[in-house]
Amino acid sequence: MSIEQNTQIVRDFFAAMGRSDRQGLLALSAENIEWIIPGEDWPLAGTHRGHAGLADLLQQASETVETSYPAPPEFVARGDRVLVVGFAKGKIKATNRAFEDHWIFAITVRNGKLTNIREYIDTQALARASKMDASPRP
Repeated sequence: MSIEQNTQIVRDFFAAMGRSDRQGLLALSAENIEWIIPGEDWPLAGTHRGHAGLADLLQQASETVETSYPAPPEFVARGDRVLVVGFAKGKIKATNRAFEDHWIFAITVRNGKLTNIREYIDTQALARASKMDASPRP
């Protein structure tokens, strides 16, 4: 596929995420997709594999995180790789703590499907927002 086609597939994926269109996301993803979210001490960190892993990740995200994207992301493509550069604001629902996150997604597209997503995110900001207080506030 061409660079333009790969970029459009990734744009469509992000549009489906914005609409919370799980079926659309699965349709754009290879059955063996791998989505890697770095970090620890926050709910979405880990490696998520296959359509089942993607569905679980999307469910967990909707239950644990509120996120908005104040500006549209930038798409940079070369071959089968599309980098998406963006900024997000949000909060972790369990703690009600806010975060701001400048991020890059490195996405591989093969045969018209997303096969790999690797996030580069501010893991410290997300872990800090996820941290529960040791003792309740009076």
